[in-house]
Amino acid sequence: MKAIVWSKNACPFCDQAKGLLKMKGIEFEERNMSKDWTKEQLMAAVPNARTVPQIFIDDKLIGGFQELKKHFEKV
Repeated sequence: MKAIVWSKNACPFCDQAKGLLKMKGIEFEERNMSKDWTKEQLMAAVPNARTVPQIFIDDKLIGGFQELKKHFEKV
């Protein structure tokens, strides 16, 4: 399983999402828009994104932190 987390600095939901993925033992690539990535790149990946984090698992868009929690409740 491979995950991508679009995030930014000082984002509590981003931190919680990364913590949950670590707890589940899932490696992830962080695409931090405060550092190396742009909002334009996020919009190309998730055209209707309004917030971060935006989380992908195995190339499937999960959504934000709340959706990530629901995803793991189903698994």
